[in-house]
Amino acid sequence: MNYPIDFRSRDFLLQHIRHILSFYDDRGLDPSGGFFHCFMNNGDVFNPGLRTLVASCRFVFNYAMAARQFDSQRYKEYVLHGLRYLRSVHRNPDAGGYAWKISDGRVVDATNHCYGLAFVMLAYACSMKAGIAEARGWIYETFDLMETRFWSEKFGLYACEADSNWKVGAYRGQNDNMHACEALICAFEATGDDVFLDRAARLAANMTVRQRAKTGVHLWEHYTSDWEPDLDYNRNDRSNSIRPWGVQTGHQAEWAKLLLILDRHRPEAWRLGCAIEMFDSAMKFGWDHEFGGLIYGYDLAGNPYDQDKYFWVQAESIAASALLADRTGCEVYWNWYNSLWNYSFTYFVDHTYGAWYRVLTRSNLRYDERKSYSNKADYHTMGACYEVLNVIPGRVEG
Repeated sequence: MNYPIDFRSRDFLLQHIRHILSFYDDRGLDPSGGFFHCFMNNGDVFNPGLRTLVASCRFVFNYAMAARQFDSQRYKEYVLHGLRYLRSVHRNPDAGGYAWKISDGRVVDATNHCYGLAFVMLAYACSMKAGIAEARGWIYETFDLMETRFWSEKFGLYACEADSNWKVGAYRGQNDNMHACEALICAFEATGDDVFLDRAARLAANMTVRQRAKTGVHLWEHYTSDWEPDLDYNRNDRSNSIRPWGVQTGHQAEWAKLLLILDRHRPEAWRLGCAIEMFDSAMKFGWDHEFGGLIYGYDLAGNPYDQDKYFWVQAESIAASALLADRTGCEVYWNWYNSLWNYSFTYFVDHTYGAWYRVLTRSNLRYDERKSYSNKADYHTMGACYEVLNVIPGRVEG
């Protein structure tokens, strides 16, 4: 369906952010601490005691961004509410880590994930941008923790997982490093300290150039402890949404977005070509010509592997297409932008209750009535809108 909507309009993007926020605003905050994470499509809360580190941080991101955009004291109070839970419940003041999962106030998984710490840093950096000055020290605290526990100077990348005693496991993954790059860029924007941009630029090059070269045009997800591709990790196991097998359509686009954001702060000649190559291949192999939208993943030959449609894949590709369109001036990227929005507006956006549905079948049917649970907090969807707003700041309406 083609909507008579200008998806590049600032009014549309801001209204859409508000529409998503409206789903969470009056039902998301738990007065006893943190935010509820699990919602049915109509907004009913289920599993009210579940807290995951990533979602706790993403809610802080959501409200910090909204506090800045809409100059909202109420949203700033939400940020402070989320930070208190992050510091007093998720964080282990003795070991320095952050609990991965909490149920009814009890830590049920104390594993330390670099992926989780990346979102902790992102939450603190966005909070500082929203005017919470004490978050500055927490940014450095988290960076030091990541550097001490997970950074490898030899490979120029972060390891991924450690137990509660900080024994690091053998698994290495691109996803932890991609979100670390995102968080480091935000930390630089908040503090102006080049130490964060230096680290973001280095790991971005190591992942998208050196590591990607090991598997051709497609960046692989999983690696051994010496950063060689592990082509069998989680093969035929679709239960792990953070570490799925195959080439991830959305991650190729997400890296394209991050490379262009890095260029906003410190341009390097190679990044644009790399971003184009990664995005173009994701659209070539990820777009479903029969049912529309981008599939979750494919193999190294470009054959479909997981043809479900995930909300975040569409959202990240929307942001990447807009940044590429702005940077290159090529209309093909605005065409992708409009196609992705038309598809998402038809199938993923809940026009009745707000927010986006989480996952659909290949033929765009909903699996169940759960809109948000585990790590899904619509940070991808609102984040995409904010990124598009960054490249159309002076667009004249009408």
